[in-house]
Amino acid sequence: MDIVNIKKKSLSIHNADRRDSNIGKLLLDLGKIKPEDAERVLRLQKEEGIRFGDAAQRLGLISDADIMQVLSLQFDYPYLQLDQCAFSKDLIAAYQPFSSQVEALRALRSQLILRWFNEKNKALAVISVTPGDGGSHLAANLAVVFSQLGEKTLLIDANLREPVQHKIFNLTESRGLSDILAGRSTPDIATKIESFVDLTVLGAGTTPPNPQELLNRSNFTDFMRQAVAGYDAVIVDTAPAAETSDALAVASRCGGAILVARLNQTRLAKLKNIQDQLTISGVQIVGAVVNDF
Repeated sequence: MDIVNIKKKSLSIHNADRRDSNIGKLLLDLGKIKPEDAERVLRLQKEEGIRFGDAAQRLGLISDADIMQVLSLQFDYPYLQLDQCAFSKDLIAAYQPFSSQVEALRALRSQLILRWFNEKNKALAVISVTPGDGGSHLAANLAVVFSQLGEKTLLIDANLREPVQHKIFNLTESRGLSDILAGRSTPDIATKIESFVDLTVLGAGTTPPNPQELLNRSNFTDFMRQAVAGYDAVIVDTAPAAETSDALAVASRCGGAILVARLNQTRLAKLKNIQDQLTISGVQIVGAVVNDF
């Protein structure tokens, strides 16, 4: 299931009259325009018989991006500004929700819902074939787009060797999955990310000397049962499958997996080998994504 570029859909401020009623207030609240600017906009709006946002744009006070930000707030679809948040800029689903890349992510989300989540499955492992294929960033952005859909989403970093989700989401909680599996903590250490609609992230936690043994413990199975009982979608990031069998242990607990490769980088033989291992283990391969970056 390759990610393909999908043309960005344009949103017009003319779609519904009710949008115009409070767009001026939102622009003021966001600091996009000043009170004295609002008077100029209102005069032009009355003279030309146009909408407030159109008038503000004509006066050069706001941009298309400002309009998109306001519309996202009106429709309860907030997104982040690069200069306002401490999250990684790799969260394109949060920072650039109207880009062609994120349209492709939403298309992938739709396919996953149809092929996997609509079948009463809730957990999905995201498995890179080799390091650098982009699986961790795909997992993070998939979690964001699922939460934007209104799904109660949990992102778990099960890469206990070289985790990155705590960096992407700037987690202050140092404990995580490894600490839970070692019996040193409880699942309530997962962090609710307030900047998103309904997203919780559980970092990998303390780097253990025995990641494979931890992931093969029965309490990991118990933990995953609790996770799928409490969330609509559970996205699990894993260590690259070509280097360790950690991903296989994680995928077997999820039941399904999506493979991530990189165009002109990942060897087909390695991809096929991992596919065979997952299939033998009874893991359903929901699809594959080829990153081109």
